Amino acid sequence: MKTLTTYWFLQDFNLFKKLGMSTMMEMCDLLEMENIDKGQTIQIGTRDKKCVFFVKKGAVKIMDASSNTTKYIVKNGNIFGELSLFNLEAASKEVAQTLEDSIICYIESDTMERLLEKHNSLKNKILKIYGLRIQKLENRLENLLFKDSKTRIEDFIRAYIEEFGLVKQGKIEAKNLLSHKDIANLTNTSRQTVNNVLSSLRKEEKIFYDSKYISILHQNIPEIT
Repeated sequence: MKTLTTYWFLQDFNLFKKLGMSTMMEMCDLLEMENIDKGQTIQIGTRDKKCVFFVKKGAVKIMDASSNTTKYIVKNGNIFGELSLFNLEAASKEVAQTLEDSIICYIESDTMERLLEKHNSLKNKILKIYGLRIQKLENRLENLLFKDSKTRIEDFIRAYIEEFGLVKQGKIEAKNLLSHKDIANLTNTSRQTVNNVLSSLRKEEKIFYDSKYISILHQNIPEIT
């Protein structure tokens, strides 16, 4: 029953689309699954157990373990902890925290590595995810060099709504999961600057937000400014 339940949970992951039924069932038998409340910490690279994690429901933020600064956000249908497959030292420097009540599956890195060796399609997709993480980091560094604080915040808000939002009545609406401090970390700005920019965008009716949701008119998605 546990294996069938896990299989149902993982069907929507693009990561596993090309795996056959037997391989999926094998993998599901190896996965553990947990319901994790909002605000809970998930240790990614502990000394005794390094794992790769799959977010079935909810969202998590990945933080630097020493500074508690937010590095990136992972939504449902995506993975985190893949660094443990490539760089154990780097993985030990990350920690995750749930942004809402979540369902997380996880598998030990050593076991995942054996599966990657057996299934090239799975290995290629993991490498692609890792590459996209690096690309996002490079984009952030480029933005830091060539864009001012206001533009970085506006671009981040637009990208966040596009990635996490759903179209509803002519607008794209996303759950407001991030604090101003999180946005400041992700845009290399200050909380006060984030507050000022968001207030200005709301006053100009370029975005709409409250404690639960943040949205933008659908036709405004190409550019906020």
